Amino acid sequence: MFVLMEDLLDKLKLLSYEEEALRRHNMRPLSRHYFALPTNPGEQFFMFCTLAAWLITKAGHPFEQPQEYDDPNAIISNVLSELRSFGRPVDFPPSKLKAGYGEQACYVLDCLAEEALKYTGFSWKRPAYPTEELEEEEITEDDAELTLNKLEEDVVEEESDNEENFIDLNVLKAQTYRSIFTQDMNDSAKQEEILQSTTDAAEWNLEVERVLPQLKVTVRTDNKDWRIHLDQMHQHKDGIESSLKETRGYLDKLHNEISRTLEKINSREKYINNQLEHLVQEYRSAQALLSEAKEKYQEGSGGVTERIRVLSEITEVLERVKQETEEKGSSMTDGAPLVKIKQALTKLKQETIQMDIQIGVMEHTLLQSKLKEKSNMTRDLHATVIPEATVGAY
Repeated sequence: MFVLMEDLLDKLKLLSYEEEALRRHNMRPLSRHYFALPTNPGEQFFMFCTLAAWLITKAGHPFEQPQEYDDPNAIISNVLSELRSFGRPVDFPPSKLKAGYGEQACYVLDCLAEEALKYTGFSWKRPAYPTEELEEEEITEDDAELTLNKLEEDVVEEESDNEENFIDLNVLKAQTYRSIFTQDMNDSAKQEEILQSTTDAAEWNLEVERVLPQLKVTVRTDNKDWRIHLDQMHQHKDGIESSLKETRGYLDKLHNEISRTLEKINSREKYINNQLEHLVQEYRSAQALLSEAKEKYQEGSGGVTERIRVLSEITEVLERVKQETEEKGSSMTDGAPLVKIKQALTKLKQETIQMDIQIGVMEHTLLQSKLKEKSNMTRDLHATVIPEATVGAY
């Protein structure tokens, strides 16, 4: 996961994500392990959604930039659908991306970065290493192989260098060889004149004192020369030996003090152990009793928990029975049903009276109709016996 995150960061830098994505949203650059380790899930999820949308757009698929208050499930589903459209497999649940970090988040962003690089036409190539030019080793020439031209060039270079009033060794050699060359050209008579000096000794000493500061010879050292390294090794060895002589005494003194302190500590420890032997035995016996008491307590606590469970069951049954008893007692002592019965009886009596009245009225009406019918029948019967002469009288 960490290697994948580093590859992702390199790909994002190739796509110029700092200029195109981060500056637009005013965000900080990513670290090497930003999506590999949990730091701030909310910020990491928003950064993941922002980079995913930017990479999808960079890969040629237009994608709307997510906002801070958008539905995260919808954003994740849209990103995964775009990832599937690129032909990348998605074999993990979408909920893995809600945290904003992890292997799945690095995988999604890495795949989108690869698709963006493909769309932009980027291709990986083998690294081209620059050819390092080997430094030409300075060829040290022997004094016998120096030519006169070389010596003259060295003399000119040394005369042009006026940083310090020191005479360089090469200049000194050149002057020596030049004097030798000129002396070979002189006659032997001049050499005989040199054998006898006419210079005053006091003047010679004054001249020597005058030019003595300028006669200091400086030798240019080459750091690649093994002789220089050997001299440095000897110098360091001498320094180490001189320092070791001073520090060895302190170390020996410190060693002796530490040894004496350790001996005192051992003797005090033995003394304390001898003095506290009976207390240690008592402590061990107390520890054994404590372990036995703990075992008994665990056994007793197991029985107590079982009895507490049984007690809770019995209490529940008792509460249920009490509730049923209270309901029955309240229903037995309650006078509301009796009042309702009385009211119903009163209503029934009223309805019975009304029904009796209606029945009486119906019986009366029926009797009237029967009497009327009977009177009509009697009249019709008498009408058939009466003679026709009397009919007109009616």
